Amino acid sequence: MNKGLLVIFAFVFGMVSAQQKAYYQQYAKYKMDIDVDAENFSYQGKQTLTYTNNSPDELKVVYFHLYWNAFKAGSMMDQRVGGQGKNGDSRLQKDGISRLASIPKDEEGAQNIHWIKQNGKDLKFEIQETIMKVQLATPIKPNTSTTFTMDWDAVIPMQIRRAGRNNREGIDMTVTQWYPKIAEYDYDGWATFDYIGREFHAPFADFDVNIKIDKNYVVGAGGTLENPLEVKGYDDKANIKTDDKNKATWHWTAKNMLDFAWAADRDYTVENFTVLDGPKVYYVYQKSEKTKLWETSKPYVTQFFQLMNATFGRYVYPSYSFIQGGDGGMEYGMCTMILGEGTSLEGLLGLMVHEGGHSWNQQIMAYNESVRPWMDEGFTSYYESLVMHQLFPPKEATANPFVGTLNGYRNFVKRGIEEPAVWLGDHHDNGTAYTYSTYVKGELFLVQLGYIMGEQNLSATMKEFYQTWKLKHPTDRDLMHIAQKVSGMDLKWFQNYWINTTKTIDYGIKDVKYDANSTTITLVNNGTVPMPIDFSIMTKDKKVVNYQIPLNMTHVWKSKDIYGDFTTLNYWPWTQKEYTFTIPYNKSQISVLGIDFSQRLADVNLADNMLEVK
Repeated sequence: MNKGLLVIFAFVFGMVSAQQKAYYQQYAKYKMDIDVDAENFSYQGKQTLTYTNNSPDELKVVYFHLYWNAFKAGSMMDQRVGGQGKNGDSRLQKDGISRLASIPKDEEGAQNIHWIKQNGKDLKFEIQETIMKVQLATPIKPNTSTTFTMDWDAVIPMQIRRAGRNNREGIDMTVTQWYPKIAEYDYDGWATFDYIGREFHAPFADFDVNIKIDKNYVVGAGGTLENPLEVKGYDDKANIKTDDKNKATWHWTAKNMLDFAWAADRDYTVENFTVLDGPKVYYVYQKSEKTKLWETSKPYVTQFFQLMNATFGRYVYPSYSFIQGGDGGMEYGMCTMILGEGTSLEGLLGLMVHEGGHSWNQQIMAYNESVRPWMDEGFTSYYESLVMHQLFPPKEATANPFVGTLNGYRNFVKRGIEEPAVWLGDHHDNGTAYTYSTYVKGELFLVQLGYIMGEQNLSATMKEFYQTWKLKHPTDRDLMHIAQKVSGMDLKWFQNYWINTTKTIDYGIKDVKYDANSTTITLVNNGTVPMPIDFSIMTKDKKVVNYQIPLNMTHVWKSKDIYGDFTTLNYWPWTQKEYTFTIPYNKSQISVLGIDFSQRLADVNLADNMLEVK
């Protein structure tokens, strides 16, 4: 073989090899000892972290998140909120003024790192806002582990967002994103986005946490309590074990989770019940007249877990805790922090279903939310709509569970402030635009996929996606690979339009001509997102006849759907403005004709989609 061919062969082999590297993910084990000064809302922390580098790369530096450093005047979060004014997150600003700017000095969040060592050797570190960069004494080679030890103290911040002291419902401490947390490292490098107020990402980890706190406190957490007989609230036979400072030690463990979160209050009540073929569910809340709906919610929460297990895949952890704490609702490993004083059962359940539903996305599937928040929030919103539709059937029948979301999207688009869902979570310019690009368009991404490929194929896709990628870190590419495999369709065009752009769907009926034995219909594409079209007629005797007009870009046509049988017509090329077809029904036989009787298509203008034949 000559030298030129050898070089070419080596290059091609290298490219193929690079594309075929096996999937990997990093892993961490935390051992923490926390001593809480409840009176001063602070604590001392000691941490041993065993970190395993499963990547093919040698690591010479590691990064940690120090989220609480954001909760102070002048922080990057404060600057961002102040710069956005009234367009910012309504929870972080009032009348356009950042709430962080007025945090009292003694209630600022702080994580003060005293030292960090690697295998006993002192390390140099640099704190950049909410990120700590650590130079290693010894590089971490592929497929090896190293041990970090560190000592720090922290001030629990004024309650502004998710974490903090004395929230508006009177919970003493909501302690979330609270410890120096090692950043995720994957094929895209270190996930070191500053904390500006949105979402999180981390490697899977095991946790062994001791929390020493005044004996009168009850702690709720996401994990397994190993010593319920030594602390308050979890067992009637408990004999509280204290030290010479009248503090009890809570011992919690958890395996294969992204984080460990907890809350503490002197007035918590703890209740539990077990879901058949599901987790043990804990309610940790201030039991009172204001929270009486928690008791009523229990059978609904049982149904929620059973529906999710059957529809999408089984919850993998042994327990789940709903904890009254935080500023609304926020999901963590094996638990959520929610406001508890709901005024309606459906409102409280909606919060519980959404935050509980995150377990299947934020925790078990563990998307990089900072990069793809639409997958976590959007897919969770999809589950929420589906489950709530079954738990609380609408008083008046609706075509599908997503009609409300679709109508909200249509109304929002008219405002002209939409931003692409592909944008990074913290980098959206408008808080409302972030909500719609992430929660709404993420939910409608799955609704539109069901419309394109058929609901049976969507269900099979989501189940296979979950089984293949649970407890890993999939991306949208991994989802689309399975969706295309299940359906046989090319679907890349749809993802590009829906996620990377703000283009919209707008089809209409342009013309209808009636003949003696048939009707000829001309449809027009007035939008900028091409789609296949489901077209139906209702006959005078109330029979529905369905037709499918495929889009040429899918190359394989939808073969079945739960919304009825259909006849497949010739495909519609995406470059073609109009499409004409003839059906074997005359005017006297037709009552109504129109686009998408199932009402799933996210068409922004419904005025020209239906025609009543008179």
